[in-house]
Amino acid sequence: MTSENEQKFGPALLILGAPGAGKGTQAKRIAEALNIPAISTGAIFRQNMEDRTELGIKAKEYIDQGEFVPDSVTNPMVKARLSAPDTQAGFLLDGYPRTLDQAYYLREALAESGRELNVVLEVVVDFDEVLQRLLKRAEIEGRSDDTEPVIRHRLEVYHAQTEPMVTYYADRDKLIEVDGKGSVEEVWARIEDVLVENGLIEK
Repeated sequence: MTSENEQKFGPALLILGAPGAGKGTQAKRIAEALNIPAISTGAIFRQNMEDRTELGIKAKEYIDQGEFVPDSVTNPMVKARLSAPDTQAGFLLDGYPRTLDQAYYLREALAESGRELNVVLEVVVDFDEVLQRLLKRAEIEGRSDDTEPVIRHRLEVYHAQTEPMVTYYADRDKLIEVDGKGSVEEVWARIEDVLVENGLIEK
């Protein structure tokens, strides 16, 4: 039965990367190359809030108070999105899971329909380089509250949260690191090579 499900579904990918690593830009390119939806938690939240779903109303309460939306709200939203018809041909997750608990939940949610993640890409960029990129972005966009200590703290929180998850996917032979240094085109060329090597696209 599992083999039938595996044939029925397209590739399931996850992209990881610290804020400022250029992950969002590359996620769009991957989705276009594979002709699959790029799914971010931000977009899921917005859609649920627009549709005024029960979970969307709950999420809005947390967001309006400047709090993180808890897993009890986020997880079911993601599960519902991954059961939508457009994910049958495959999908790319961006921004979820963020923690080990979410990674466990995702594994169980996908397993229910006989799916699993095929590839987990991590766009790796040196801490100081990402810090400089974010400071430059804050300056360009006039974000006066994005000071160096604030950005540094955000990056430290990201690494503390995601490190156990990165190890988890590495232990399961899912993780592929991609060097995030250089131009958008240079990083894309590396990602493209990974997709070709894994039989997801032809060059």
